[in-house]
Amino acid sequence: MQQRVTAILVARSGAEYLHRTLAAVDRQVRRPDFLIAVDAGSSDNSGSLLAAAGPAQLVAASAKASFGEAVAHALHVAAPAVSDNEWLWLLAHDNAPEPDALTRLLGAVEIAPSVSVAGPKLMGWKRRDVIAEFGESMTPVGTSVRLVEDELDQAQHDIRGDVLGVAASGMLVRRSVWTALGGFDPALPSTDAALDFCVRARLAGHRVIVVPGARVASAGGPQHFGRRSLSDRSRMQIARSAQLHRRLVYAPSAVVPLHWLSLIPLAIIRSIVHLLAKSPGAVGAELVTAFRAAFDVLPVIRARRNLRRTRRLGWKAIAPLRLSWRRAREQRAHRQDSDDGMGPVGPAVYREEPIGFVTGGGLWAVLVTGLVGLVAFGGLLGATSVSGGGLLPLGSVDNLWSQVGYGWREIGIGFTGAADPFSYVLASLGSLAFWQPSVAIVALYVLALPLATLGAWFAARQFTVRPWPPALAAVLWGIAPPLLSSLETGHLGASIAHLLLPWLILLGLSAGRSWTASAGAALVFAAVTASAPVLTPALLVMWLALVLSRPRRAYRLLGIPLPAAALFAPLAIDQILRGNPLGLLADPGVPAAGGATSGIQLALGSAAGGSNGWTALLDRVLLPATTAPIVVAALLLPLGLLALLGLFVRGSRRSIPALAVALLGYATAVISTRLELVAVGSETVGIWPGSGLSLFWLGLIGAALVSLDAIGAAARGFAVLLGVASLLLAVPLVGSNLLGTLTVQPGPARLLPAFVDAEATSRPEIGTLILAPAGDGAISAALERGRGTLLEQQSTLDATAMGMSDADARLANLAGNLASRSGYDSAADLDDLAIGFIVLEGADANAETDTDMDADASATAASADEAEAAVLRRTQDALDGNALLVPVGETSRGLLWRYVGEADAVAGTGPSNTGSVLGMIVLVGQGLIIGMTVLLAVPTARRRREHVSRGTENEEPATTFDEDTDD
Repeated sequence: MQQRVTAILVARSGAEYLHRTLAAVDRQVRRPDFLIAVDAGSSDNSGSLLAAAGPAQLVAASAKASFGEAVAHALHVAAPAVSDNEWLWLLAHDNAPEPDALTRLLGAVEIAPSVSVAGPKLMGWKRRDVIAEFGESMTPVGTSVRLVEDELDQAQHDIRGDVLGVAASGMLVRRSVWTALGGFDPALPSTDAALDFCVRARLAGHRVIVVPGARVASAGGPQHFGRRSLSDRSRMQIARSAQLHRRLVYAPSAVVPLHWLSLIPLAIIRSIVHLLAKSPGAVGAELVTAFRAAFDVLPVIRARRNLRRTRRLGWKAIAPLRLSWRRAREQRAHRQDSDDGMGPVGPAVYREEPIGFVTGGGLWAVLVTGLVGLVAFGGLLGATSVSGGGLLPLGSVDNLWSQVGYGWREIGIGFTGAADPFSYVLASLGSLAFWQPSVAIVALYVLALPLATLGAWFAARQFTVRPWPPALAAVLWGIAPPLLSSLETGHLGASIAHLLLPWLILLGLSAGRSWTASAGAALVFAAVTASAPVLTPALLVMWLALVLSRPRRAYRLLGIPLPAAALFAPLAIDQILRGNPLGLLADPGVPAAGGATSGIQLALGSAAGGSNGWTALLDRVLLPATTAPIVVAALLLPLGLLALLGLFVRGSRRSIPALAVALLGYATAVISTRLELVAVGSETVGIWPGSGLSLFWLGLIGAALVSLDAIGAAARGFAVLLGVASLLLAVPLVGSNLLGTLTVQPGPARLLPAFVDAEATSRPEIGTLILAPAGDGAISAALERGRGTLLEQQSTLDATAMGMSDADARLANLAGNLASRSGYDSAADLDDLAIGFIVLEGADANAETDTDMDADASATAASADEAEAAVLRRTQDALDGNALLVPVGETSRGLLWRYVGEADAVAGTGPSNTGSVLGMIVLVGQGLIIGMTVLLAVPTARRRREHVSRGTENEEPATTFDEDTDD
């Protein structure tokens, strides 16, 4: 019986393709017997083009209808089938068949009566010599695979015949089989719909083949029908959704519950794999499809019922047509090889490392600054901790991690609130020396200068091809006055921020090309802002400028601040609820007063006031101390001139951003000194300006590096002058240990007196009230628990409190009554606060007059000393006369008294960071975001090649990078 063909052409807003498709159908050697055109909700003139072609039927379908639903809609108006030799030819608006396509398809099925589905060779729409798709299959776990895709057609696949599946575009299918199988599965509206239909046809006893001689041009076809563009995330979500649906449909009944239970756990595991594979966009798609498959079970039930109704053969019948693991790996490797870029073509030099660490002077720069660091902080070698300024020892690793997130803050009387983001930095740092975490801070001090030099060298070498400028820039950064000042005054957060800023610049500039660099930049951004919160506004401005300058790569840059936002969110909510949002900018760590600093002193790089130590040095060598600012300005002159010169030399497009960074840093430093957020005793102090000066120094070095790169042969002389001047500038700060002006010192063996320390071993909740003169006849009171307050227990919520809480007022009232003779019964307060000891600092039972003190100095301080001594005598007399207290004696921190009240009093506490629902939510949320970022930052792809153009001494280096390979 003669074959009868009904062509069904479905169009949805495809007018730009329809002219060619309709003309190709009209030119067929063997024309279809009927042409049914379906306008599936087109928004252009596709409907009028279809009508002008004169089809047998023109029907309209919903704009939401899939390709399979549109075909089913067309069959409602088709003439009834009169034999088993009727065929459907499925075409989309972007499927233009060659003139003999239908003839060859019909010829193939005519000589093989068992064939019910035949597919053409789909060719590129614009390149007719490239195979777009030719046959489909599945891996052993059900992943759909295109057997041939985007290959140059050299007839290498023309021997192919039987396949597991073919694409919907150009498919020729027996009408009776289409009707019996129920067409395409409605749950597979695009991807895998044709493959699933072919699998069901195979299981029903029919053959599926490809016909190499039949060619149909395709621009995409029904796989993503009617979509102008499709993101990688959407494409992955559609494909994964189809795979999970087919897995649940094809699985044996006994295994379906296991598949269903594994959907969510498997999605989590695959999300981790996607992060490691640098495909973060796939994580959301993976989770969404898993939850949708887990709860949308009705389509699975209908599809399983339909499969059971039509199935005639077992799964072993199609096993030979599945893609084996070996073939799947070979195919994947082949595609990766074909996708490998060969880099820029032209007069470029391939170089894996643009500048060698040893040959470029990086090693020598690190060694030099390492020796300088030993001179500056060698006195800390052998110490178990560092204290002084803003530093205290660290507790155990368990205690460090118990302070992160949201929970009870064990400082003073204590309160429940959010931890500083810096607690994560301390916990990570302390974990490096898990046996004694404080040793990690000692090591950081000793290695701070060479570590800063190392980071600066790696960052600087990206901006030049000459070997020596990065070494010079690294040394300048390693001995920068802001770093030395921050270390000497115990501002640990500012020091860590200084070490990390070059890495942030390096990773940030590479973030647009690589997910690894983007995630790394996000982690470093979070660490820098946690260590020096005052830098956050400036860094956000830099991030926004980076995003706006690279709009095509913005999708990789937008997430950089996300981990930092997750860390700061709980603290921000607490500070806003307290009415003090500016408290977010406060320095973490022990509140410490700094020297008064003017704008001119900040411009000279002095964070602690004065002239970077030159005033004291000149005074010691009997030179006029008033000339110190002039000396510092002269030593800074080479750096300033080179930085400004960057505006006028070739390459200014690189120096202008560097100078903008310097301006942001200087503005941050100035604003820092004007924001007095923290109280130290009776004084309020500003934020440490050293963090802003680090950013200021970074911008100046970057602009100077551009100038040195541009001025050619004269650069070496300027470099020598700059290096010598910078080394001289750092001399007083480096020698502060020798001059005896170093604030930080090796930490004490214990924070509280030995008697208290021994008691706290068995009673860690016991409190010690520390009383000390506060000037003007006042006395300060602080409460410490256990063996003393540690660095990780410090909280900016406590330091920036805008007023006294009821608990603070109660403690102040107790301290005032203990420090003076009164009839107040202190026993109830001492018991409620679990205070077992009282220490009076500054008191010495056997104090003697210092006869070596300079007479003028003694006269100047006489009145202050007398007032303080009076306060101490009055307080000591009151404590001695208190029947509740027993004198213990003199200790390393002052005179000690013991409270003889209830020995079993327990201090009130709140929930830990894991002891409440809110604490767990904060921990889990922060952990997920940080964990996903860490996984994404782990390098798993081969290193990107760099191509550096050859240039003369006076030419600006041109550095280009291949697109990243970790997507």
